Amino acid sequence: MKKYTYSEKKDTRSGFGEGLLEAGRRNPNVVALCADLIGSLKMDAFIKEFPERFVQVGIAEANMIGIAAGMTIGGKIPFTGTFANFSTGRVYDQIRQSVAYSDKNVKICASHAGLTLGEDGATHQILEDIGLMKMLPGMVVINTCDFNQTKAATLAIMDYKGPVYLRFGRPAVPVFTPADQKFEIGKAWMVNEGKDVTIVATGHMVWRAIEAGEQLAALGIDAEIINIHTIKPLDDEAILKSVKKTGCIVTCEEHNKFGGLGESVARLLATELPTPQEFVAVNDSFGESGTPDQLMTKYKLDPSDIVAAAQKVMSRK
Repeated sequence: MKKYTYSEKKDTRSGFGEGLLEAGRRNPNVVALCADLIGSLKMDAFIKEFPERFVQVGIAEANMIGIAAGMTIGGKIPFTGTFANFSTGRVYDQIRQSVAYSDKNVKICASHAGLTLGEDGATHQILEDIGLMKMLPGMVVINTCDFNQTKAATLAIMDYKGPVYLRFGRPAVPVFTPADQKFEIGKAWMVNEGKDVTIVATGHMVWRAIEAGEQLAALGIDAEIINIHTIKPLDDEAILKSVKKTGCIVTCEEHNKFGGLGESVARLLATELPTPQEFVAVNDSFGESGTPDQLMTKYKLDPSDIVAAAQKVMSRK
């Protein structure tokens, strides 16, 4: 098992904030809109440097999406910011009609995704957003794993022409990917090559998959771990190449097991290469209030749960 270490923990939303500022410096057409959550989305630095390129919409998320769609007609590249729940569930009609159907160059940037929003509870957490967004034709869906990758992804989507959903989170998590990485939309990142079981993970679950890989190595199991930061378009080639070698797969996500990464992988395998699969995901449930670690444990998203799923799926080969 390749050894990964980290020197600090930082929240992925801060990676977005730094990426947005750098995007603004690189391209004068980059503009930002926020629904009354500037601090939570770490947009302060962008606003300070480019006040004329920022719109505070207030608690009016549907208007924010409509304004952003309109701004693209004039050649602007709008980045919208609010919590993932309000970025998707609250404004799905506006995203579908004004952004996806109209193929507008809007970057929907969503913080506080998944269970790790924590104490704010089920009304603010969302575990369905990946499913909602990946079903929209033409929508790119990205879910980053750490600060550096989120910053790199923010810059990458600036250059991509078309609608994008960028999902990130609130808690401080290990920073373990390179600061100078090149982020390629739709291209998976090999974390560790192995031969016994494939583990594909997205977002905050990538580091937990690494921890699980170390536990599996201690048991004599050689896990291949892949970071799927782009859920749509999915890197079919990387997944198929891996399962041809290992013969089984575990999918890991901080999302409902229905509609997320796991189902995208299952569709791929069902049509191309039927393979035993186990899901590490929330089991058709809303979240609740609690610390991020408490919730990840209760909803069975810990490294030990990935280990158990790997052992189970290996027995099915």
